[in-house]
Amino acid sequence: MIDSRNIREILERVADPRGVTDPATSPVTDPVTEPAADPLHHGPAPTVPPAPDLRLVDWEPRPSVRLPRTSVPRAAVPAVDAHNHLGRWLTPDWCAPDVPALLDLLDGANVRTVVNLDGLWGDELEANLDRYDRAHPGRFLTFCQVDWTALARQGGERAVQRQLRDAAARGARGLKVWKDLGLTVTGPDGRLVMPDDPRVVEALALAGELGLPVLIHVADPKAFFDPLDRHNERFDELAAQPAWSFADRSRYPSFDLLLEAFERLLVATPGTTYVGAHVGCVAEDLDHVSRLLRAAPNLVVDLAGRLAELGRQPRRFRRFVEEFPDRVLFGTDAFPLSREQLETYFRFLETQDEHFPYAPGEPVPPQGRWAVSGADLPAHLLPALYAGNARRVLGLDED
Repeated sequence: MIDSRNIREILERVADPRGVTDPATSPVTDPVTEPAADPLHHGPAPTVPPAPDLRLVDWEPRPSVRLPRTSVPRAAVPAVDAHNHLGRWLTPDWCAPDVPALLDLLDGANVRTVVNLDGLWGDELEANLDRYDRAHPGRFLTFCQVDWTALARQGGERAVQRQLRDAAARGARGLKVWKDLGLTVTGPDGRLVMPDDPRVVEALALAGELGLPVLIHVADPKAFFDPLDRHNERFDELAAQPAWSFADRSRYPSFDLLLEAFERLLVATPGTTYVGAHVGCVAEDLDHVSRLLRAAPNLVVDLAGRLAELGRQPRRFRRFVEEFPDRVLFGTDAFPLSREQLETYFRFLETQDEHFPYAPGEPVPPQGRWAVSGADLPAHLLPALYAGNARRVLGLDED
C-alpha cells in the first residue's frame, strides 16, 4: 500500500529524476561547455556538424526499403490506350516523330490501338488523319476538337457546330473537350463559359447525334485549386509551374463548382457517350466518381495520367473496378510514349508490388512526393479494362 509519504516522494522524483526539486540548490549545467552524457558513446556526445541547409527543391530522397520487383513488359491482353497525344497540339512538332518506331513499341507492349486526342479541326485534323489513321488503319483513332473561343462572338455556337459536323465528315472518331471550358473560355459578355452552359450542351448533344464519343477533361487535380502554401501536397509541381494554380477565386471557379457543372452536363445530354478523363476528373475521390457513374449511365472513365493518385489507394481502386467492370478504360496520357511508362501502368494494374515509383527516372516524383503500390486486379477484369470497354465505346470490332 502506498501512503502519502510515498506519493510525495514519487511526485518529487517525477519533477526531477535526480531527486532535486529545489531550484536554488540544483546544479546548473552549461549545455555548451558540459555536454550531456551520451549512452551510445558512454560519455559526452561527440561534436557533430549541423544539418545542411537544404532547400525543398533540392531534396531528392532515395528510399531505403527493399522490395521485390515484378517485370511486366506486356499487357496481359491486347490493349487500347484510350487517351494519348500524338499530334502537334501540346508540342511544337509531332509528339511521335517516328511512327514506325512507335508501332514497334506498341507491338512489343501488346498495345493494339492508340487514341490520338490532338486532331483539332480543319487542315490539322486532316494532317493527323493522314499520318495516323489512314496510314495505319486500326492502330490509331484520332479525335477532333472544336474552337470554343468562337463562343466569345454572338452566334459563335453555330460556328462550333459547323466545325463539329465537318470533323465528323472528315473521319474524326470522337471529340476531345479540354479544361479551358470553365477556366478560360468566355462568352460575349466576358464571363466564363462553364461545362453546363446551354451552348456547350447543344454542341455536345450534337456530338452524340453524330456518333462521336466525347472525351472530356474538366477542372484539374484538386490540389491545383487549393492555396499554394505549406499544406499543398503538390507544392513542388505548382512552385515550378505557378500558372497551373487555379486557387484565385476572383478568376477561377472552385473545383466543386466545376464538378457540379460537369454532372449537370452529363445529365442534360443522355444521348452522348462521355469518357471522363483522368478517372472522371476527380481521381482523388473514387467515392465521388462512383456517384457520378451511378447518376450518369452515359459516362465511362479512363485512368490516364493518374497513377500517382490511384497508386496510393490501390485497394480502393480495385474495389472501384470490381463495382464498375464495364465502365473503366485503360489510358496513359504519356507522351511521348515510352516502354518504361507502359510497364509502370502494367505493373500497377497486374501486380501486388509495393512502394515503387510512378514516374521512373524522375529524381523527384512530379505529381506528389510519394510512391505507389500495385492494385493486383483479378485476371478476369483485365480484358474489359484493357480493351473491351474502349472497343465498345469507340465502335471497334472485337478481336
